[in-house]
Amino acid sequence: MSKSVPVVSHIGQIRGKNVLGNIMSTVPKLLMPVVGILLFLAIWNVVAKNIDTSLGQFPGPAQVWEQTFTLIDEHSAQREKAAAFYERQEVRNAKRVAQDPTYVPKIRDFTGAPTFFDQIWTSLYTVMVGFFIASIVAVPVGILCGLSKSAYSAMNPLIQIFKPVSPLAWLPLVTMVVSAVYVSDDPMFSKSFITSAFTVSLCCLWPTLINTAVGVSNIDSDLVNVSKVLRLKPLSHVQKIVLPASIPMIFTGLRLSLGIGWMVLIAAEMLAQNPGLGKFVWDEFQNGSSESLARIMVAVITIGLIGFLLDRLMLSVQRLVSWDKNAVLR
Repeated sequence: MSKSVPVVSHIGQIRGKNVLGNIMSTVPKLLMPVVGILLFLAIWNVVAKNIDTSLGQFPGPAQVWEQTFTLIDEHSAQREKAAAFYERQEVRNAKRVAQDPTYVPKIRDFTGAPTFFDQIWTSLYTVMVGFFIASIVAVPVGILCGLSKSAYSAMNPLIQIFKPVSPLAWLPLVTMVVSAVYVSDDPMFSKSFITSAFTVSLCCLWPTLINTAVGVSNIDSDLVNVSKVLRLKPLSHVQKIVLPASIPMIFTGLRLSLGIGWMVLIAAEMLAQNPGLGKFVWDEFQNGSSESLARIMVAVITIGLIGFLLDRLMLSVQRLVSWDKNAVLR
């Protein structure tokens, strides 16, 4: 019993050193991003003071921070107007029903201008629909190209031709096709939404397709031999061998596609004046007020942060579905 005390004490010291070592190794990882951001803000502030534009001085971090709260206040005020608008309708309809029980109340939609946060939601919804359409096409076609050299040979010329096409080239074509085909007296979706979503799909299709094909074609030969020994059917081979082994490459393509789709959407919204963050940026540029540049910078930073969060979301999904939980993912 007398000898166990020093042993326990020694174990406690080792654990304490390990905890301290973990803390010390974590501090630089947390500190360096903060240092980088602070350095960027300092450089931005200095450079902004030396740039004068036709709309005034280029906004620094302080002006952008101020306009961020202004946009939040505008959103809150618009929501209050909408709530008051619907409340007045309810009171009016209640009086009409009281006077005439056969009256059928009508609720009109609030037609106020969309706020900055409304535009964010519109862009997010559009890009996710376009990305989903592209993914459900690209992944199966990529698997087919990875499994069959003939299919890859047939698809490769089309991939190489259409992959570098700019979204600005696709947008007029998509707009005309949607206008000609999507004809309805009571459409479920607006034409601007369909146009933006399909433009995103056409541009973010290729990275997923290419990476999926490469991942499938580079599956370990031992896994292929196991499938042959077990005499798996083609569908079972894809489900149990191909997909688990090629998930890292598939998700690399999906992450690239989502990033490209987000960039494409902003450009398409600016060019076609479709609702979303791109239109917000263009409207502020056309507005030409003294606060416009700061509000555009708020939108630029928001676009970057959303792009970063979308990438982290895809990375989290990859960790969830990947069989190798110890893989280093960035």
